[in-house]
Amino acid sequence: NIAGTSTDTDGTTHSYEGGHYISVVGYRDGGDTVKIADSADPNTASYWITVEHLADWIATRGYSTN
Repeated sequence: NIAGTSTDTDGTTHSYEGGHYISVVGYRDGGDTVKIADSADPNTASYWITVEHLADWIATRGYSTN
């Protein structure tokens, strides 16, 4: 459950100001990068994003860890 804008590892921005659900479907780089499955746009149905960017994206919905 994310909201706002983030940038994937290819430099493409993904923006969902009203909120959106995405799925993490894989990982690489020792878990520092995750693969996202996103049903919103068939042209970018999956992409890679750093865990740091994903955490910031998720935090806009009020989810965070201590």
